[in-house]
Amino acid sequence: MATRESIVVFTVLLMLILILLFIFIACKPWRFFFPSYRSRSIIKSGELERPLVSDDEALVRDQSNDLTRNYDLEGACYQNEGLWRSPRAQGLVHKQRLSSASPHATHGDSVVLDVISDASEDLSVGQTLKRPLMKDHLAEVQKYGGQEDQSPNLKLGLGIDRFPEFLPKAIADQRSCLSLEVVSGPSRGIRCSVQSANASRLPLTLGRVSPSDVLLKDSEVSGKHALINWNPNKLKWELVDMGSLNGTLLNSQPINHPDSGSRHWGKPMELTSGDIITLGTTSSIHVQITSETVSQIPFGVGVASDPMALRRGAKKLPMEDVCYYHWPLPGFGLFGICDGHGGSAAAKSASEILPKMVAAILSDSLKRERLLSQCDASDVLRDAFFQTEASMNHHYEGCTATVLLVWADGNANIFAQCANVGDSACVMNVDGKQIKMSEDHRIASYSERLRIQETGEPLKDGETRLCGLNLARMLGDKFLKQQDARFSAEPYISPVVHIDQASKAFALLASDGFWDVISVKKAIQLVVQMREKYSADKENSTEKIANVLLSEARTLRTKDNTSIIFLDFDSTFRMSCKVDS
Repeated sequence: MATRESIVVFTVLLMLILILLFIFIACKPWRFFFPSYRSRSIIKSGELERPLVSDDEALVRDQSNDLTRNYDLEGACYQNEGLWRSPRAQGLVHKQRLSSASPHATHGDSVVLDVISDASEDLSVGQTLKRPLMKDHLAEVQKYGGQEDQSPNLKLGLGIDRFPEFLPKAIADQRSCLSLEVVSGPSRGIRCSVQSANASRLPLTLGRVSPSDVLLKDSEVSGKHALINWNPNKLKWELVDMGSLNGTLLNSQPINHPDSGSRHWGKPMELTSGDIITLGTTSSIHVQITSETVSQIPFGVGVASDPMALRRGAKKLPMEDVCYYHWPLPGFGLFGICDGHGGSAAAKSASEILPKMVAAILSDSLKRERLLSQCDASDVLRDAFFQTEASMNHHYEGCTATVLLVWADGNANIFAQCANVGDSACVMNVDGKQIKMSEDHRIASYSERLRIQETGEPLKDGETRLCGLNLARMLGDKFLKQQDARFSAEPYISPVVHIDQASKAFALLASDGFWDVISVKKAIQLVVQMREKYSADKENSTEKIANVLLSEARTLRTKDNTSIIFLDFDSTFRMSCKVDS
């Protein structure tokens, strides 16, 4: 009897041991003590050169339903715009500071992507890209790995290696003018400008006490707080924190030394036009940078941009828009916006290559004279887009591109012509008449569906995406174009618009983050109202109007990067490159 009880006890103990062992294996407690086990899900950006999105098809469908755009570019506002109203966000955020890590990081930063295998995470970028992960093509992805890290400007192969010989002054002339305006704090309204060639006034120091060049009577500002200098090697303006007590922010990002009590200087940070410098907590300074040639633009130019970083759910949205303009290319001006998807690299490349291509074509006297005589730049713009596409080496990133080419004749007449791929739009208003200068290349667009139908592979009813993209035309995305011939880089070219002195014309270029929440009709109404409001200050009105439009998009809770270029042909350019006393 005792033997039988012993066997029962032994069996029960054995079962308990097995249960505990099973629980131990299932919980895997060792994963908390061995970092190498957790690191298996981390992939470096060099190992996988394509956007990383969830392969959960149900999730993709849910995202597609959530991010479907319901607006009509011809006039109807976003249908749910009333749901998104909120108090205006405070502060200004700068354009073109692009990086996957931060919307305000400098170009060229390398990033390690932590890819966590959680199907519930929304890894799509903006509203343009929802590209399912194609496991069958991983080998192809690795084949192209690393190629996109190379600068496309080093391998254009289209005569650009000879480009500096005839590079127009607006690009070749590296002399730069820096203008600062204190926009908040006790010293609000103070302005100061300095040229890069004026070595006697550099570096420009910012502080609370003399001999600082910009004196800020603010107790939050250190006696010697920060300085700005021209870097002749990089041809860039740079900001350095001088070991201030309360720190320095550049577009809300700290740039001072991590050890605030050490009084060590921070690292130099590049400045670009539109940046906001914050000294301490209350004094903010707006940065405007231009070349001396840009100050000769015969009409008003205003630029505003915001990554709209905090989306619904407080998810960070990296900045993938790039605004740029050049005046003069040989007798011409070029204004453009590129909106990237899958990353910012393609947008940055296109914004650098396109102006060079246009300048290279216009440097040919025969082509330039033919354009002026025919008053039509269609061939120039089309060739520039095709050459830019051929020069870009981005297989898993792409971008929209919308450019407005402007030129003048000898009779004070101005002409404008637009070219675009994608859904960044341009509109003009001449003599009170609304003119659509760009074409919508989203899959849902009627004209684009007709073009795709002509390829022999029409879209199915209700189909609004190709390979996860809602665009059918873009620059870059070479891999997708190799897989599906319905993708294209052929630009739409608008008719030429003639602008005389009495037309009171203006043009508005904006990325889709703006048009998602504001109709063309409403945008034009806002511009007309603001022009009347700022009629007494035409030199500064264009930039103010651009920021009003940006603030309106922010108020209406746009969920995408937003960039705006506003051209007022009835006002003068704001910047005068001189030092204020």
